[in-house]
Amino acid sequence: MPLGEWLHGVFAFIPESYALNIRTYAICILIGIVVAGVMTHRRLTNRGAEPGIMLDIIIWAIPLGIVGARIFHVLTHPNDYFGEGINPLSVFYVWEGGIAIFGALIGGAIGAWIGCWRTGIRFWTFADAVAPGLLLAQAFGRFGNWFNHELFGLPVSSDFPLGLEIESSNIAYPPGLPEGTLFQPTFLYEVVWNSIGVVVILLAERAFRLQWGKTLAVYLIWYGLGRTVFESIRIDPSEYFIGLRVNVWAALIAIALGIAIIYVQSKRHPGTEPSPYVTGREWVPIATGVDSEETYSDTGNVAETTSEELTSTSATSGAASSEKVTKP
Repeated sequence: MPLGEWLHGVFAFIPESYALNIRTYAICILIGIVVAGVMTHRRLTNRGAEPGIMLDIIIWAIPLGIVGARIFHVLTHPNDYFGEGINPLSVFYVWEGGIAIFGALIGGAIGAWIGCWRTGIRFWTFADAVAPGLLLAQAFGRFGNWFNHELFGLPVSSDFPLGLEIESSNIAYPPGLPEGTLFQPTFLYEVVWNSIGVVVILLAERAFRLQWGKTLAVYLIWYGLGRTVFESIRIDPSEYFIGLRVNVWAALIAIALGIAIIYVQSKRHPGTEPSPYVTGREWVPIATGVDSEETYSDTGNVAETTSEELTSTSATSGAASSEKVTKP
């Protein structure tokens, strides 16, 4: 079956009005994932991890991140999915929109922990490696919000240079405002903020030699600070808790968590990480002796092989020495 027909069948059950938005938004997210993956791969291998091991971790992190993103959105927008006259199956209608980055971070962290546990990579090492890539991925994802005309902010005057025009039929369009009203492009602000944040994280990491999760902590603080501002001027429907949008509270928690990680990890691990792997599960490149190729082996096997080689060498040398002595 041609690829075009297969894709048509996949999207056939999705209403036509959502199909284009899904594909455009999905492309933006996929580009972000690829860019973040390449960046994380390079950062992990530079720390001494086995090439390609990042794939063994994100195969858990990405699916659980998507699930977490949906669950967080549903829980923070309960009136959209539960109540009289609402189809409970709409919880699964992802094509109608509704994923949350904070849920993605929680689900993704759980998936990354599972992947790290299975591969032997230190969780904090992976967290530090992925941190700047996360901001890049989020920046690309926000372009999807532009295509969908969603997550915009308060109205602005007609001479505002970055004013965004939204169609009055948009579900988040404030009632009573005239057609042609311009709004704050909060997603664009976040694109710029996240892009600058990548540079800040990399510079801070180099200047302070951040390890043991402290690079991730800088990410949480930076993103949390920006999100508290952008979230405060958004006007799309949201749940409120003690006078603040739920996502503002989530951003404040992210900031607090980042500060806590820096404090706790600085006390627990004042030195540098000895290896990207947990003790006893290290992998090191060893020469095979054939065409100067390299392979990777568990250190325990390396030690065993080395011991056998030394024993064999010693025995050979001893035999040779004995032969020289006994000859007349």
